[in-house]
Amino acid sequence: MLRRSLIALGPLAFVSVVLAQAPFTAQKSAVVASIDAHAQELARLSDQVWAFAETGLRETRSAEALALYAEKQGFRVRRGVAQMPTAFVAEYGQGSPVIGVLGEYDALPGISQKAQPTQEPVEAGAPGHGCGHNLLGVGALGAALAIKEQIAAGTLPGTVRFYGTPAEENAAGKVYMIRAGLFKDADVILSWHPGDENNADTKSSQALIDFIVEFHGKTAHAAFDPWNGRSAVDGLEIFTQSVNYLREHVKPTVRIHYTIVDGGKVPNVVPDYAKLWCWVRDSDRSGVEDVMTRVRKIVQGSALAADVDAKLTVQSGTYNMIVNMTGQRLVFGNLQWLGPLKFTSEEQAFARAIQKATNTPATGLDETIKPFEEKPGPPEGGSTDVADVSWNVPTLQLTIATAPMDAPWHAWPVVACGGMSIGHKGMTYAAKALAATMVDLFNDPQKRAEIRKEFDKQVAGKPYEGYVPVGPPPISKK
Repeated sequence: MLRRSLIALGPLAFVSVVLAQAPFTAQKSAVVASIDAHAQELARLSDQVWAFAETGLRETRSAEALALYAEKQGFRVRRGVAQMPTAFVAEYGQGSPVIGVLGEYDALPGISQKAQPTQEPVEAGAPGHGCGHNLLGVGALGAALAIKEQIAAGTLPGTVRFYGTPAEENAAGKVYMIRAGLFKDADVILSWHPGDENNADTKSSQALIDFIVEFHGKTAHAAFDPWNGRSAVDGLEIFTQSVNYLREHVKPTVRIHYTIVDGGKVPNVVPDYAKLWCWVRDSDRSGVEDVMTRVRKIVQGSALAADVDAKLTVQSGTYNMIVNMTGQRLVFGNLQWLGPLKFTSEEQAFARAIQKATNTPATGLDETIKPFEEKPGPPEGGSTDVADVSWNVPTLQLTIATAPMDAPWHAWPVVACGGMSIGHKGMTYAAKALAATMVDLFNDPQKRAEIRKEFDKQVAGKPYEGYVPVGPPPISKK
């Protein structure tokens, strides 16, 4: 059919048809077919992780389920890397290039939810996958598996590597993996994230510093001899009041949010201890550091005013994402090659029911591929330790719809969709887009060189220092 069309339309038509075709089409079709062949088992694995719903650095069963699946598929698996029992690396092949893909599997506390369009927890107060990480990890592993099969067949050179990265939500697990040198030999890293639209991400993320502030005072009876006490909560309240005054004098890109972890035990005792957990964000690291200079002074002033001792401890943090436009154009081309993501009428009805329940416009699920944004503007909000990877190796990112438009994130609607066919369908599509892009990267050394050249220019003269304390990650025993 193609040949007859060329004869009828002449040589100019041949040029336009060839330019419209994606390169390495046969291999891309093969990885898509592989993902379709494994789609049901990937969905089951995702549902397993969804049901486990384990929070950061405690994803014991989730990590093992993914690692065991990779092992059964022929990957070499290293468990417990970077001093984290739930971190692992699975790889296949040998030599260059080394193309990696990131997987996450940590849940969020307190948002347990059944796979239904009305709010009802599976277990009240239990965790749930309100950011879709059950889909993220398994989808990325599905892409790695499709590439592994091509390497095994001798049609692709090099090494494919899957990074099982814990605690994206609460401890920046990837930063510990960077510190352990696990990305040093990678040529390019890919990642995806569940969302409510389909695009090749060209917006950055916010840099973040995660810290605690502790106040130590002197206890006394609040009625009998309060003058003998020094209230740690007074120090905490002066700190929070001062931080809220600071909000008027920061740039519009800055975000400051906190929660009081310990504010005393009973009213009739002057509290000798108080603790606050705080995050400061801005569009880049320098902006965060500027705010933190003021915050550290506020800590000192609050302690002086309350006549107590205070201590600020940085727990973790992340950089802003470096967007590699050369790589993102490659991702976008593969989204166009795949075409729109399609949902059934039943899935759209499920999505609209969620939107009705959350008082958002009943527009359903977005199937379209968003246009490529050459000038995307500042980040809309949110931080990720994927950004730290992007400061160490060229990193490409895409977002795929797995939940309704405008429904609340980090909330029950995302959990609901992640445990049924809407999430499965978005995850499978993401795996295909990742794998197709990886085919390009394995086959095209010139494109890898262009991506690396842009990366080298972006990080030149900007040394990376991860925001993690000395020693192993803070693994909770609870």
